[in-house]
Amino acid sequence: MIKKISLILFIALAWTSPLLAHGISAADQQAMLDGGYLKYIELGASHMLTGYDHLLFLFGVIFFLTQFKDVVKFITAFTIGHSITLIFATFMEISANYFLIDAVIALTVLYKGFDNIGGFQKYLGMKSPNLLALVFGFGLIHGFGLSTRLQQLPLGDEGLLLRILSFNLGVEVGQIVALTAMLFLLAAWRKTASFKRFSTLSNVGLICAGFMLFLMQMHGYSHDAAANEQASRKTVQDQQTLHTEGQWKDSITFTLPAGKSIEYKFLVLKDKSMQYEWKTNGQPLYFDFHGEPKNDPSGSFTSFEKNTLHESKGTLIAPFGGSHGWYWKNKGTQTVKVTLNTKGDYKIIGIQ
Repeated sequence: MIKKISLILFIALAWTSPLLAHGISAADQQAMLDGGYLKYIELGASHMLTGYDHLLFLFGVIFFLTQFKDVVKFITAFTIGHSITLIFATFMEISANYFLIDAVIALTVLYKGFDNIGGFQKYLGMKSPNLLALVFGFGLIHGFGLSTRLQQLPLGDEGLLLRILSFNLGVEVGQIVALTAMLFLLAAWRKTASFKRFSTLSNVGLICAGFMLFLMQMHGYSHDAAANEQASRKTVQDQQTLHTEGQWKDSITFTLPAGKSIEYKFLVLKDKSMQYEWKTNGQPLYFDFHGEPKNDPSGSFTSFEKNTLHESKGTLIAPFGGSHGWYWKNKGTQTVKVTLNTKGDYKIIGIQ
């Protein structure tokens, strides 16, 4: 029975859809923006509980640990590591392509399985590197992965640190829940004869899972890069002439106080076009013109243009069906007035 349960758990962790692991859905985004700090704790916990790559790595770390003090030592090192990068990278807005970060995280899973089967001694003829230091270092990488996804939200400036800390607290709660289940499972399994017979096989499974996850993330990166290249070619073209053809269909004006942010979206079907022009009262604004595929639970998005300007104009030809629009953030000290004019084949979603 224990063997069957462990096999089911391993398969579930290894093959959970990558969309569930790190993606923050549009519903979660809106709930976080509307809700308080408890919502951030809740999402942080659920994020860790569905984070198959983090859980696989932790499973490998504690696989042969039989003393509670050793478990605490290694998990503390991992927790400190991922908390540092999750908090500071998010607060300082340091980001990277999340497919690449998750590919590196997949390699940490592979590494731990290789270390658990004595791979350094058997195949490389060398002593294993200091595990405690590596667990801390790998924790930094895992935390950066968490941060890249959390930064997909327009978190704003007011209460930003408390939102990040709340999300991190939720991650720790989820980690404790997952670790408790793993520890009970492993403690029961170690009492059976099958543990010795299948322990090596289980860690070979970790190596295979890490390698497969690495390939999946690199495939996602190549697909994402191709989509961005296509979008950049098809978006914001002929800015000097297209925006002047005819009258605008829709217009909205809003004010953005210092330090505040806002999103305004349109539903645009694949290959349909939307002409646009927006301008401020002279003050520059940071903006991210992007699109989010319809029915994509990962919460991923494609940026078409990022800059800090006082105006922008052009034509969007949607590379995919979904919501498209702008995220503006006023990083200045004065209130900025923005006017957005559009026309084309779209449906207004509005302010998010």
